[in-house]
Amino acid sequence: MYPKNGKVIFHVDMNSFYASVEMAHDPTLKGKPLAIAGNPEERRGIIVTCSYEARKFGVKTTMPLWEAKKLCPTLIVMTPNFDRYRAASTAMFELLRQFSDLVEPVSIDEGYMDITESKELGSPPAIAELIQKRIFDELNLPCSIGIAPNKFLAKTASDMKKPMGITILRKRDVPTVLWPLDVEEMHGVGKKTAEKLKSLGLQTIGDLAAANEIQLKALLGINGVRLKERANGIDKRQVNPDSVYDFKSIGNSTTLPKDTTNQRELITVFDRLSEQVTSRMSRKQVVATVLGITIRYKSRQTITRSQKLENPIARKSEIFEVAKQLFNRNWDGNPVRLLGITATGLQEVEEAVKQLDLFTYEKEVEKEPLLNTMSKLKDKYGKNIIGTASSRVNQKRPLNIDGGTDTSFNKDFLQGDKPNSTDS
Repeated sequence: MYPKNGKVIFHVDMNSFYASVEMAHDPTLKGKPLAIAGNPEERRGIIVTCSYEARKFGVKTTMPLWEAKKLCPTLIVMTPNFDRYRAASTAMFELLRQFSDLVEPVSIDEGYMDITESKELGSPPAIAELIQKRIFDELNLPCSIGIAPNKFLAKTASDMKKPMGITILRKRDVPTVLWPLDVEEMHGVGKKTAEKLKSLGLQTIGDLAAANEIQLKALLGINGVRLKERANGIDKRQVNPDSVYDFKSIGNSTTLPKDTTNQRELITVFDRLSEQVTSRMSRKQVVATVLGITIRYKSRQTITRSQKLENPIARKSEIFEVAKQLFNRNWDGNPVRLLGITATGLQEVEEAVKQLDLFTYEKEVEKEPLLNTMSKLKDKYGKNIIGTASSRVNQKRPLNIDGGTDTSFNKDFLQGDKPNSTDS
């Protein structure tokens, strides 16, 4: 079952992960309708995930808590315990690495494996069964596994049977299994993209597979071409264990407890968000060359505004000042529901080049003798010989996940997951 020239890729997807972790921690919850949600006393109380018992009542992810309780009056609601989830995730990925060195986490509860060189362990279905059994026996957690020649088909396969499913999807199965499906059911096609595709008369995945490439590129750019390739079962992406440590932006946002037009309160929120973004940038040792903000109004209208910066920034005071200026220039005075800050155009501190202007030149010149000395020491003893106090603290402290109200990139859970690495 191992191809001569191709790959054998697994997509391992933990089933109802947060709820399953809570059930593993407290077996009395098993078999009961359980939901993990935000603070039920505040509007941000939405369903993060729920058990399959809760789903039988129609409870779904992102559903408001009040609506879920209306559908399932006996619903057990728990707030997220992110330390517990991250520990379970780390244990899961450590187990996967016992079967292959090529394990690529894509979020806290799913990842890809390339087992092409694992022939000595048995056939792909046998390896999948063993992985599934060990995760369940050792961690008390259910998972589904998709087996395919590439990432796209493996991800598609893992979604076909839940919970505790193992599904094989070959490229030759694509015309009969995928092409008859509605285009919106395809992995990587969201509701808005589906609407655009259907405007061209592309109703099914098969329609997309046969679509005119020029039209797709005009409609969706390069992503249109990629989607057509996926619809034909083509995906050349490799399983890359280091991809989880790549990042292009760092952002935090928060939904306010109530809609407000109080400018002082809104500015205070930006102050807190600036601190969170600064902390994450410091941990990753990067600076930003572009800063953006998000404003979502009571009407749900959402605007984003960004500013390209003359010099890279990383300090909280700098991030806060730019965010505040962007907000003051773009807020229309209507009640605000959500605010966010996103740093993009990230550069490693070592590589960032500051463009000096007339006002900062004198200050930078004063630092030059010290900087030259530091540079010589780094050249002689290595770049890690000198660092800021904050960078040293951040290297040693465990990853702190704010599981309450703010959103951040899911891969942050995994930054400390890489063997023999520090969070930097």
